[in-house]
Amino acid sequence: MKIYISHSSKYDYENKIYNLIKKSDLIEENIFFFPHEDNNIKIRTEDIIRDFDMVIAEVSLPATGQGIELGIAYCAKVPILCIYEKNIKISSSLKFITNQFLEYDDTKDMIDKLKNYIGNFKK
Repeated sequence: MKIYISHSSKYDYENKIYNLIKKSDLIEENIFFFPHEDNNIKIRTEDIIRDFDMVIAEVSLPATGQGIELGIAYCAKVPILCIYEKNIKISSSLKFITNQFLEYDDTKDMIDKLKNYIGNFKK
């Protein structure tokens, strides 16, 4: 699967998302696009989002730019999974673009739940 990772630019995405995915076996079975990596910064979301099978959006921190990204994905009919840290109140607006939400306790729990979700999504 080709998976686009979305997040707030203020979120610690390197340590809390990118590095965790890269160290998991998810990276062996899927192709991930990390938008804030140096080689991807100049790529425009609207130019590529249609090519992805799914968007995984870390939504623990609200972000206008991420909202725009998710709107583009929604209009392109790309499935969106919103993930967020336990006990975080996420934006209620997200329910207008997806009904797929995954709350996680810690980083291990996040990876385990993503593996399960992606495995079931492929079926």
